[in-house]
Amino acid sequence: MKQTWRIALASAVLAFAASPALAQTWPSKPVRMVVPFPPGGATDAAARIYAQHLGDFLGQGVVVENKAGAGGEIGAEYVAKSAPDGYTLLMGAVGSHAIHAAMPDKPGYDFATAFVGVSMATSMPMAVAVNSKVPVKNVQELIALAKSKPGTITFGSAGPGTSQHMAGELFQVVTGTRLMHVPYRGSGPAITDLLGGQIDMVIETLPALLPQVASGKIRLLGVTTATRATALPDLPTLMEQGVKDYSVATAYALLAPAGTPPEVVEKLSAGMQKAAAMPSVQQAALKLGADAVATSPTDTSRVLKQEVARWADVVRMSSAK
Repeated sequence: MKQTWRIALASAVLAFAASPALAQTWPSKPVRMVVPFPPGGATDAAARIYAQHLGDFLGQGVVVENKAGAGGEIGAEYVAKSAPDGYTLLMGAVGSHAIHAAMPDKPGYDFATAFVGVSMATSMPMAVAVNSKVPVKNVQELIALAKSKPGTITFGSAGPGTSQHMAGELFQVVTGTRLMHVPYRGSGPAITDLLGGQIDMVIETLPALLPQVASGKIRLLGVTTATRATALPDLPTLMEQGVKDYSVATAYALLAPAGTPPEVVEKLSAGMQKAAAMPSVQQAALKLGADAVATSPTDTSRVLKQEVARWADVVRMSSAK
């Protein structure tokens, strides 16, 4: 019994000592930044905005690797179950992962405990957009129309459980309206049908909407964040238009597997914050309709917890499945 106790104590001491040692030698090889979506999307863009500058700060390459599938959960689960050594990281879509964690059909890991927050990366406002033939000019008119025709105003999304879908569910909860959800296989098909008038409205990311505004086929009614979007300073927020307690952004964050040494997490976060302060990074984010918003590990973890709790409430109050 004493021998077993001594072995356990020795193992604990070695594990404790290994953390500073790893932090001192880390990184000694390239770091992988896993994007759980295909190339070209907003999460991929956030990763690539930061990867080169983070690599320069660390003195090692940061390689972006796309592991898409299951709405981002294949790549996220891969990182969650990777060694917590600082060499495999996740550029996650915070809202999507938090939403999936709240759904009845949960992913194969616990988002709330599987990761430690490193830094936020970008925050991207969404906007309420309607087909130009829908007879509304602002959000209050949209609400009035929806209440006059319960369950008939259609809103498209990038698919069940996506941020776009849940933004629509939250809209219904806080406005007391009832819309008809039309899920698509991504934002592109939803926008195509919005332009064609097959659906009435979407709540979508700015990069998906902005290229279509000049066509005159859609009308932007308001942005979903608490403050106006830098890319659309003249477009009022939903809260400015009387929709209380409605603030939604598609936020992207760098995460590490739980158990990653704190010293490594802090070094990664410092690199992200240094990159976010660079004018070139800020401009690259702005071109996407986003803001570069790097944060400390403590602040990042707080955001993760808030998102998990928030979307769990929305799922509970809505009809989302």
